Amino acid sequence: MPDVFQQYINGRFENGSETLESVNPATGKPWATMPAATQDDVERAVQAAHAALSEPAWAKLTATQRGKLLIRLGDLLAQNAPHLASIETTDTGKIIRETSAQIAYIAEYFRYFGGAADKLEGAVLPIDKPDMEVTTRREPIGVVAAIVPWNSQLFLAAVKLGPALAAGCTVVLKASEEAPAPLLEFAKLVHEAGFPAGVVNVLTGFGEPCGRALTSHRLVSRIAFTGGPETARHIVRNSAANLAATSLELGGKSPVVVFDDADIAGTVNAVVAGIFGASGQSCVAGSRLIVHAKIRDAFLNALVAKARQIRIGAPDDAATEMGPLATARQLEKIEQVVASSEAAGAAVLTGGKRPASMEAGYYYEPTIVDCPNPAIPSVQTELFGPVLSVLGFETEEEAVRLANDTEYGLAAGVFTRDLSRAHRMMKAIHAGVVWVNTYRAISPVAPFGGYGESGYGREGGIESILEYTRTKTVWLRISDEPIADPFVMR
Repeated sequence: MPDVFQQYINGRFENGSETLESVNPATGKPWATMPAATQDDVERAVQAAHAALSEPAWAKLTATQRGKLLIRLGDLLAQNAPHLASIETTDTGKIIRETSAQIAYIAEYFRYFGGAADKLEGAVLPIDKPDMEVTTRREPIGVVAAIVPWNSQLFLAAVKLGPALAAGCTVVLKASEEAPAPLLEFAKLVHEAGFPAGVVNVLTGFGEPCGRALTSHRLVSRIAFTGGPETARHIVRNSAANLAATSLELGGKSPVVVFDDADIAGTVNAVVAGIFGASGQSCVAGSRLIVHAKIRDAFLNALVAKARQIRIGAPDDAATEMGPLATARQLEKIEQVVASSEAAGAAVLTGGKRPASMEAGYYYEPTIVDCPNPAIPSVQTELFGPVLSVLGFETEEEAVRLANDTEYGLAAGVFTRDLSRAHRMMKAIHAGVVWVNTYRAISPVAPFGGYGESGYGREGGIESILEYTRTKTVWLRISDEPIADPFVMR
């Protein structure tokens, strides 16, 4: 019998009136049944979140008390990391060594936002009217629709739930219809932590009707979405119905620029982690390598050798270094784009096919594609898989041009020992996050987000909490003098 997961609405766990099957990417076979939220489910969840905003159990909590609930949730997440990691590995195909480490660290995000909850301050304005005192205060924006994809879903939920709850908002969290089990299981920890009914609701379902009903609902005041640009455009159109404030984190085609003075061995390790970690299924995957002509051959030889050593296997095996892709659709897209790239003149240096050692599942070898120009399909297309496109350059100006030759702008990497050059590059590259001599480093303290097709808004850091608040301005007349007759001009 397949496992059965439940949705979480208004403090209660319930089966869905409609369901969907979730497939184990390592086997290609269904392993669990998930609820597929209907429009009625969405309505009940949003109404519960709206009601909770004014219920004393939530509305009368101090910011410090809200923060303690978040810290408690972080502690529970850390305690339950092995269990959640196992579920995420089964449902998404991410290797167990990655899910275990990531979930344990995600707990720090809830602790960070818990600690920040009572650090938001208003202000006394130096107003130009001597008989007035004017102050500002931060108030929760309202009901938040938080929508996350299947990859890194607990992390992407934390950077939405954490600041929203710290600000005093309530949330309807929609997990992807692909591999939603970790977030549905996470709802049990929300319940155990003691959040009042309706404050956090967790659903999963398809874009129609679940996503549309949620993002267009008249009681939703803010939408926080991570996913693809096309879905984002639907969400922005939906938000015209409620004028909800919106933030979008939409992935990228991130460049990694390697200069001739970079440490080759260390940089190879960083490039491998940036593109082959999580099987390349990361919004910030460093999928475009731009390497100086002087070291290109030596660098690619070391990189190809490293890629060929990556151990592909079952994701629940602790020895596995790269597991399957999450869906058959991804695998088919990657195969098509790599084939079209070869037809356009690119050379596959390693990989480019399904591994013969894996008889079932959605596996694809670590692949490096040497590209003669940036028009090659693998250079331009976000593949969300273990495919690295390589371009060469000779001058710093050429490196900047190639790095910025994309509609995306989420992340970038620069590898050089020249500090002056590093500063020039970090200013010149159009990306929301630039890593210098490292890659894929994250922290709850540091905001992240993109430019262009990578979206707008920032997640992480104190400023992300402010995005879940509204500023209220309060005017207080402090004079005992009678208010002047408005029709007598002085």
